[in-house]
Amino acid sequence: MKVLIVEDALPLATVYGHHLSRAGIDTLHVETGKAALERLRKGGVSVVLLDLQLPDMNGLEVLSTIREEQLPVTVVVVTSSGSIKTAVDAMQAGAYDFLVKPVAEERLVTTTRNALERETLTEVVEEVRQPSNPKAHHGFVGSSLPMTAVYKMIESVARSNASVFITGESGTGKEVCAEAIHKSSPRAKRPFIPLNCAAIPKDLIESEIFGHVKGAFTGATSDRDGAAARADGGTLFLDEICELELNLQAKLLRFLQSGTIQKVGSDSLKKIDVRIVCATNRDPLEEVEANRFREDLYYRLHVLPIGLPPLRARGADILELARHFLTQFASEEGKQFDGFSVEAEEALMAHAWAGNVREMQNTIRNLVVLNEGPIVDVDMLSTLQGRVPSASRNSGSVPLQVPSPQQGITPVAAAASGSWPSLTLALGQSFDTLERQMIEATIDACGGSLPKTARVLQVSPSTLYRKKEIWAAQDGESDEDEEAELSEAEL
Repeated sequence: MKVLIVEDALPLATVYGHHLSRAGIDTLHVETGKAALERLRKGGVSVVLLDLQLPDMNGLEVLSTIREEQLPVTVVVVTSSGSIKTAVDAMQAGAYDFLVKPVAEERLVTTTRNALERETLTEVVEEVRQPSNPKAHHGFVGSSLPMTAVYKMIESVARSNASVFITGESGTGKEVCAEAIHKSSPRAKRPFIPLNCAAIPKDLIESEIFGHVKGAFTGATSDRDGAAARADGGTLFLDEICELELNLQAKLLRFLQSGTIQKVGSDSLKKIDVRIVCATNRDPLEEVEANRFREDLYYRLHVLPIGLPPLRARGADILELARHFLTQFASEEGKQFDGFSVEAEEALMAHAWAGNVREMQNTIRNLVVLNEGPIVDVDMLSTLQGRVPSASRNSGSVPLQVPSPQQGITPVAAAASGSWPSLTLALGQSFDTLERQMIEATIDACGGSLPKTARVLQVSPSTLYRKKEIWAAQDGESDEDEEAELSEAEL
């Protein structure tokens, strides 16, 4: 990964190159905006240190071209002007950060390394966001990173014959995932047989899996194949596998080891070829530790694990799913709905979705059946009433989490390690005051870095620069008011 220094002053460019080379960073140097764009179009550059005052064009023009042509680089502006307005203009034009001349060596190296890390992360995210086989999304809606990781996993495990163990809360789409694996596998033309182990009476579950012969028990009036035999050559999906009794778990283990089944009431064995995909909404290891699930069966089944994220962890997928179901159910009910109001979207995003996608389906179907379009208003979301978080009118305090200010720990690493200090905000204040307290605390926790703060708060860095400028002006006005009051008191 290389850094392109765009600086017409050769002594400065030499100093920058020397500092970065000592830090192990490869650099290139050009003196004009035209030369910079020509070099960037060739590729191989990850970060640009861009002077705004170039002999042939303004650096903001270079930034604009980089954004228009979507050149894959991160830009750090180097300027002799330390005004906030210059920084805001640069950030709005697409810059990642800015440096003010003269630039200290430590500041130059740190900012450049941060930009390189950001570009590396961007490349990884783009790679993850683009599944190699879009057909692996059978039945799923959503393009969030957690779901993109699931799609990648489906593509990987589909080619294998090994057992798959799907975990996730109720309503997250475990059966959809199992069917997607089957449809993406070489067994796609053979049967996919789902069996919910929790929905079948305990006395009948063995017969449902392995089948029975006539007279095996009361009501067995004829021979019957079980789910395993019907899935021969295809996939057998055992949902809620942890609901199986221990004696049936032993028979299932014997079937997995031998590849043969024995019908209830029969002495003969039958060889079959099935792939097992199972799922549970419990923690299977906890079930093993509690002696409710056989350890040997767990390790036999838990070969290729897939964890499905809850809907609340899927971000913008919530609105994508809501729009999908709105279109689907409106068509089924013969109604016209064009979308959601801003307030309705906020309510959907604020809701906890304990029932996940299944709850989303029920919610959207409910509002379509009971209301008329064209726009879904928040009042139509009756099933969410009482569950959408709302601010209390009484004064109180709410603990918030901000990244750890520990030296060398990034916001992402702080979140992963749990080393986040608490910030207590008192309710009963204006939104602007609460927002300022939270942002300023996060800036302090991020070591004063606005780009890092922007990543934590998921806003544009230019937004933070503008807010700081506004606050600075407000503080100046407050100081003048206080001085005036003191003068009046003295008189």
